[in-house]
Amino acid sequence: MEADSSMDRQQPAGCKFPAWLPARYVFAVLGSIGFAIIYGLKVNLSVCIVAMINSTALTSHSDVHSTDLLNATGAPAGEMCVYPTEDLASAGTKGAFQTGRYEWNERIQGLVLGSYFWGYLVTQVPGGRVAEMFSGKWVMYVAVLINVLFTVLTPIAADLGYGALIAARVAEGLGAGVTFPAMHVMIAKWTPPFERSKISAIVYAGTALGTVISMPMSGLIAGWIGWEAVFYIMGALASLWCLLWPVLVFDSPQTHPLISQEERTLIITSLEGDAPKAKHESNAPVPWRAVLTSGPFLAILVAHFCSNFGWYMLLIELPSYMKQVLRFDIQQNAGLSALPFFTMWVFGLVFSNRLDWARSKGFFSTTAARKLATAIASVVPAICLVGVCFAGCNRTWAVALMTVGITAIAGMFSGFLSNHIDISPNYAGTLMALTNTAATIPGFIVPVFVGELTHGNQSLGQWQIIFFTTVGFYAVEVITYSLLGSGETQPWNEPKNKYDAGNGDGETEVARL
Repeated sequence: MEADSSMDRQQPAGCKFPAWLPARYVFAVLGSIGFAIIYGLKVNLSVCIVAMINSTALTSHSDVHSTDLLNATGAPAGEMCVYPTEDLASAGTKGAFQTGRYEWNERIQGLVLGSYFWGYLVTQVPGGRVAEMFSGKWVMYVAVLINVLFTVLTPIAADLGYGALIAARVAEGLGAGVTFPAMHVMIAKWTPPFERSKISAIVYAGTALGTVISMPMSGLIAGWIGWEAVFYIMGALASLWCLLWPVLVFDSPQTHPLISQEERTLIITSLEGDAPKAKHESNAPVPWRAVLTSGPFLAILVAHFCSNFGWYMLLIELPSYMKQVLRFDIQQNAGLSALPFFTMWVFGLVFSNRLDWARSKGFFSTTAARKLATAIASVVPAICLVGVCFAGCNRTWAVALMTVGITAIAGMFSGFLSNHIDISPNYAGTLMALTNTAATIPGFIVPVFVGELTHGNQSLGQWQIIFFTTVGFYAVEVITYSLLGSGETQPWNEPKNKYDAGNGDGETEVARL
């Protein structure tokens, strides 16, 4: 594994990246593509499951006796979106109500979609510590490799039964669980403080980019070739990243053989007093008591949990809402579901750039910048979800409001999601692991919650309950983070001060000696 800064004096004098291609941006772009792969392979099932399910058989097995297909979901009269009959006729030719071969009801579908997060929950903290102590680069690589492998195996697992499919998704989650902590460790080593919002946004905007590409691509492939091809094609394309990452990305500027000396010096100098310490100090135990009683850390924890409730509700359940309530066919569904994530990706990149510029000019402190970005990422989506509830069956307004709301969520990349590095660069991976572990819980709660509420009752009223619940979480997020959030490095970041990592109780090793 690459490790300490002594490697700085041992770099080969061979080929280097050209001046117009900084190594830190090669890392950021490939990191972004890595997250695009992870999220693309995560959300493709949310689109494909629409084509995998035999909705005709499920309808015939239900207690609903209506012959009107648009109202055959068991909802009370007056709560369904009923569109002109010509819409139904044209939709039928496009595959709006395809019948797949699996008779899995909404509860089973919720378990299948949520099972990914069972594995995702387990590997967060171990992944963060392994990345801090050894190598974020290789932790990230193994995570993507596992996801590619089990994506290709998904059609086989589905044919074996939903239990096998759940097992495959759990395995994907186990791999993906280490990605955020590993990447936080690398960002802390590679990013000058004045570029932290920008590079963090580039890297984490890959989560939106993967959604943008995967949703329409999955819908088109499923409609034209078949849903099985989605997993084979996307798995094959993702494997190309596995060839580039080990060659072009390294754990730190000190160990990168292709970085220019000027860029290496720039990064190392800018991080003096802020960067993670040498390897022997990175291996120091985490000051758990100080961390878990820290107001700024708890602010990130609460914000991450609440934000992810809304994020996963939209990421996982939006295709179902578009199909079941707004009555879009699978290809329309995939395209319209992806649109908000495209605008989210663009907004995240532009907003982070301007935010770093404002910080460099002294218009905002780091604390103010993080709070502003987090407020945008919570208040705007909350307002838009309330609007969707009042929009009812108006497709145009519903899609427009969803697009604005999801776009604004990109503020989190420059908000609380970058904040771990601000308050503790030495333990950034562990802090991300802790908050992302808590934030994973909504990932398996949301599909089950939505599945229970909509089981046999895909009505506007049920979805309004879902949306207003999400608004409540956004309100908790913005209030908590506004009160407790901070962009300042915390005292317990240093292992050898009064918050000594060896005991966490305020007594230092030096004092005892």
